Amino acid sequence: MNTYLALFRIRFSTGLQYRAAAIGGMATQFAWGFMLILQFAAFYRTNPDAFPMTPSQIASYIWMQQALLALFMTWFVEYDIISSVTSGSIAYELARPVNIYNRWYCQATANRLVKATLRCLPILVVAFLLPEPYKMTLPVDVYQFILFLFSTILGLGVVVAFSMFIYISIFYTLSSIGVRLVASVLADFFAGAIIPLPFFPEKIRQLVELLPFAAMQNMPLRIYSGNIVGIDALWGLGLQVFWLVTLITLGKLAMKKALTKVIVQGG
Repeated sequence: MNTYLALFRIRFSTGLQYRAAAIGGMATQFAWGFMLILQFAAFYRTNPDAFPMTPSQIASYIWMQQALLALFMTWFVEYDIISSVTSGSIAYELARPVNIYNRWYCQATANRLVKATLRCLPILVVAFLLPEPYKMTLPVDVYQFILFLFSTILGLGVVVAFSMFIYISIFYTLSSIGVRLVASVLADFFAGAIIPLPFFPEKIRQLVELLPFAAMQNMPLRIYSGNIVGIDALWGLGLQVFWLVTLITLGKLAMKKALTKVIVQGG
């Protein structure tokens, strides 16, 4: 465990050096957040009765989504991991006395956390200072906020566990581009990154909410915004735990199988 904690700290401290990239990312996220809120506001004025979320819930959902984007973006990948497989340097990692799945999982988690740490606070400060209906609001109570924190941790775990399948697929394809594009498009759409799941047709939404994608950003953002409360929120956390355990278990089995057929060429 100490080994993986050390790896986590090293990756986290390394990521803190990229402040200029964080500033550039924040500018993009501010622009994107405003664009989305204005878009939903226009639709809301056209037909308020058709909206399953209030303008306040939408604003909180979008701003928290932008603040924690680095935790939940499924299109973000670790190019170091991809390069280690395609270049053959994976041989060095296999020779080390650490579990490669756990090592990659810690690395990916640390990199996502440090990106979110650098970006989230300025975005949240500005979002709380905006006028209605564009401003971000606090959860209804402390209990709801605690559920949001737990859900965020679980959502990050599910996203990283899902991303691990992309890295494992490189052992078979030697290129992550195709798998990465398909996986990120499906995950973002069904996780509520493009359209919040409450806006889906009822029958489709009921099915999508059982998929692992709904255990990513969908759950913590809807809990924070107040769209999911009480027993429904607890049930959502239980679903996140289920998919986290399931994806990690399947991922480790897939990694074990892939490593039995690894061929490192070169010399």
